[in-house]
Amino acid sequence: MTHGAGSERLPPVAAGGWLALASALAFGATTPLVQRFGHGVGPFTTAALLYGGAALISRHAGAERGEPGLRTRDMPRLVAVAALGAIAAPVALAWGLQRTSGVTASLLLNLEALFTVLLARALWAEPIGGRVGAALAAMTVAGAILVGQGGEPGLGARWGVAAVLVATLAWAGDNTVGRPFADRDPTQVVLAKAGLGALASALLARVFNESLPAWPAALALAACGAGGYGASLRLYLLAQRSIGAARTGSIFASAPFAGAALAWILGERPGGPATLAAAALCALGLWLQLTEKHDHEHAHGDLVHSHPHGLDPEHRHH
Repeated sequence: MTHGAGSERLPPVAAGGWLALASALAFGATTPLVQRFGHGVGPFTTAALLYGGAALISRHAGAERGEPGLRTRDMPRLVAVAALGAIAAPVALAWGLQRTSGVTASLLLNLEALFTVLLARALWAEPIGGRVGAALAAMTVAGAILVGQGGEPGLGARWGVAAVLVATLAWAGDNTVGRPFADRDPTQVVLAKAGLGALASALLARVFNESLPAWPAALALAACGAGGYGASLRLYLLAQRSIGAARTGSIFASAPFAGAALAWILGERPGGPATLAAAALCALGLWLQLTEKHDHEHAHGDLVHSHPHGLDPEHRHH
């Protein structure tokens, strides 16, 4: 009986890998879906609905046992993280998605890893290895190609690309500023951050006289937030407990490609040679980070382990 029960279970590493991949697919699908359901919806309203959905699902996730919750002294940092990751970033992304293609926007999200590494280097003095440096260079060139072509003809599309870049930079700032929250209950942090972001965005939507969308669009956007930002993070955290932060982050780096693929499936034009070249460079950057290995020992109480390091081993914006 024991043998039979054990044979039906996936090994922890395989199970963690599938959880990380599911997290990446859930988040990656969000970008083209937000573009579709958010058409004609104000950016502040879109952000409020997305993070309202994330807060709602996080509310029912339950706290992590044995992990400390938020403290009073965490509030200034929590406000900064919410302002960057749950207000500025989704508002910029929503605005940009209405002015550029879903394929271009999805591929540009790769640059969040680039900006996170650079900010972590500047603020926390985190090292950058040779292969990671090469990955950063590949992604920088890919980003330059995407910015240069603007996804679609016209000045409006270029502003859309610029807005998506602002979103990736804001999420990278969220990752870097929120690094100390690694020692707090992640469910509580996400719930507080998402709640603050949804409330602030809703107030700003009212200030700017944004109208509420029809209920099907509102429900769809809230569902995108619940799945792409709420459930995706939950899966990510479960994966981390099985395979570690570095491997989880490396697998999650496939999310932008999932978004680009879904945009194509939904009928968007695949793009010209420049878009394909940018996608290839992004894929090269992903491969370089997946193959970056630096074995060393970490002491976490009684736990000692070694793992590969990728572009974004400890952070994720949601």
